[in-house]
Amino acid sequence: MSTIKTTFGLHMSKKQPTQSLSTHSNEDLLAYDKQHVWHPYTSMSSPLPSYLVESANGVHINLASGDSLVDGMSSWWSVLHGYNHPKLNSALAEQSAKMSHVMFGGLTHSSAITLCEKLIKLTPQGLEKVFLCDSGSVSVEVAMKMALQYWHSKAQQLDIPLTKTKLLTVKNGYHGDTFAAMSVCDPVTGMHQIFEQVLMKNYFAPPPSINFGEQWHSDETKALSQLFEQHHHELAAFIIEPIVQGTGGMRFYHPQYLKTCRELCDQYDVLLIVDEIATGFGRTGKLFACEWADISPDIMCLGKTLTGGYMTLAATLCSNDIANTISTGEAGCFMHGPTFMGNALACAVANASIDLLFENNWQAQVQDIETKLRELFLPFKKCNRVKDARVLGSIAAVECTQAVNVAVIQKRFVELAVWIRPFGSLIYIIPPLIINAEQLTTLANAIETVLEEDDCFIGEVAKS
Repeated sequence: MSTIKTTFGLHMSKKQPTQSLSTHSNEDLLAYDKQHVWHPYTSMSSPLPSYLVESANGVHINLASGDSLVDGMSSWWSVLHGYNHPKLNSALAEQSAKMSHVMFGGLTHSSAITLCEKLIKLTPQGLEKVFLCDSGSVSVEVAMKMALQYWHSKAQQLDIPLTKTKLLTVKNGYHGDTFAAMSVCDPVTGMHQIFEQVLMKNYFAPPPSINFGEQWHSDETKALSQLFEQHHHELAAFIIEPIVQGTGGMRFYHPQYLKTCRELCDQYDVLLIVDEIATGFGRTGKLFACEWADISPDIMCLGKTLTGGYMTLAATLCSNDIANTISTGEAGCFMHGPTFMGNALACAVANASIDLLFENNWQAQVQDIETKLRELFLPFKKCNRVKDARVLGSIAAVECTQAVNVAVIQKRFVELAVWIRPFGSLIYIIPPLIINAEQLTTLANAIETVLEEDDCFIGEVAKS
């Protein structure tokens, strides 16, 4: 292979042009993917198998092999109305004919303005300012920066020392993979524990119990209350996933816990951030999960289903007080500006997705899904390999007594004509809202099948 000489006098290989892979077989494509494409949460030295997708429509993912899979994951909880929806396709086409993107610094456009208007009207009272950003993880970064810059501006204006530089959260939480977001994910048992030594140090309360729909016990928040009392002078904000702790185990907790969080934030002058990235837009049976507790946060993070799963887009909403305090502080503005902020294509399809949510009567859709999921999933509690099975809105989870063997169980699910992506000891689904009873039954039957197959699981966990 030829070499080129660098300015440092070293030699390096020069890559040679190759024939486009678009003309290669499916086997060649998969082989290249395995060798060069780094998938999320996957080893490059021993990668998990990937399945080549040819197309997707409705609730089906169609593989290049000819297999068609009922999608139970909504592509990591983002595809709200199914794949290839004509109204969402049309919104993208119409917007692209005008422009796909313009910088949001000094320019604006009707798609973004309309989206912000919709979000302000739909979200809880008091959220009046909208910052559009790239992804759910970035919306958490933005929320944290808002809280920290708010207290920085506040301290400067009151001519007092800045002490509120920490965040409080709960264990078993998940808020994203970027660095600030990782610092409010569980640093010991969470997926980012290897970065614990280099992350911002925050405070963690015990996780709320899995007790949605059960009797509330006031001692549930005793440890949390003590942390507020001890550290409130340091706390810029408290952040939590409302009602459902997602990646932390699909843990459904009592609305009174969230209500108490709001009360503690008010009592100790701490901002409340709710991460509705996974729970927003009807997934739990309420349009936003914090409605279960009838509370309004100071800052709210949205993402995932915001565009119906079509494009990456997120939003961070805040109160007038937060926006005004930041804007009159030392910097004179909020110090954040993503290149693709307010992307016109993403905003256009988000507007169409929100409209479609109401046209389709999302409450009835979610209620029908929940009723069927309860019928199908709650009997799994009787299985020897199952620790618990629970349902809330369009979310169903089976917590097993053993960890899943991801490669084996994924292959079995494909063979059973479904797409379900378990993690840890959890098998769960959160399907598109257009799914019907027959398709839900197909998903449940596949789970019932793998629960009886030893090869799909590894290790032993004592059943409590």
